[in-house]
Amino acid sequence: MTNSKENPLKIIHPLWLRISHWINALAMLIMITSGWRIYNASPLFHFVFPDDLTLGGWLGGALQWHFAAMWLFVLNGIFYLICNICTGRLYRMYWPLSLKSLLQDITLTLRGKLSHQELSQYNMIQKFAYSGVILLCILTVLSGLVIWKSVQFPLLRELMGGYEQARLIHFSCMSLVLFFIAIHLLMVVLVPKTLIAMIRGR
Repeated sequence: MTNSKENPLKIIHPLWLRISHWINALAMLIMITSGWRIYNASPLFHFVFPDDLTLGGWLGGALQWHFAAMWLFVLNGIFYLICNICTGRLYRMYWPLSLKSLLQDITLTLRGKLSHQELSQYNMIQKFAYSGVILLCILTVLSGLVIWKSVQFPLLRELMGGYEQARLIHFSCMSLVLFFIAIHLLMVVLVPKTLIAMIRGR
C-alpha cells in the first residue's frame, strides 16, 4: 500500500511526447498491415495473413503505403529520441536498469501487487520493455534498409547474414513489436488512466 497521491494538475506526459506517441501508433499500424500484404507476396513461412487484415490491395499499393509510413516512423523516431535526450527524460525514465529489480517487479505482477499509482515513473518491467522495443524498432529499420536497398548497403547486408536473413530479422522484430503492442493494450485495459494521461497529459 502507498499513501502517495498524484497531483491532478501535474503534467505526466509533455505535449511533444503525446504527439510523438500517436504519430508512432499511426505509422506502426500502417507499416504492420501493409507489411503483411508485402509478406503475402513472398511468404517466409507456410502461412499468409488474411487479406482483410492487410493494407494496400496489392503488392505495389502495399509498398507505397509501407514506404510512406516508414519515413513518418523514422522521422518521428528521431524526433522522439532527440526530445528525450535533450530534456533528460531518457535518463530519468529509462535508467538505471536492474535485473534484480526486474525479477522483483515480475514477481509482484504475477501476484497482482505491482503498484500503478505513480504514472510519471516507470517500474523496472516498463524500463526494460520500453528500452527493448526502442532497440527492436531500430533493428527493424536497419533490416528494412537491407530488404529495400540490398545493393546499396552491402556491409549492413553482410552483418545481418544476407538478404534472406535480413527478411527473417525484419519479420521477427515486427512480431516482437506486435507482442509488445498487445501487452501494452492489455495494460491500458487494466489501468485505463494510462490512456487518459497519454491524451490529456495528466
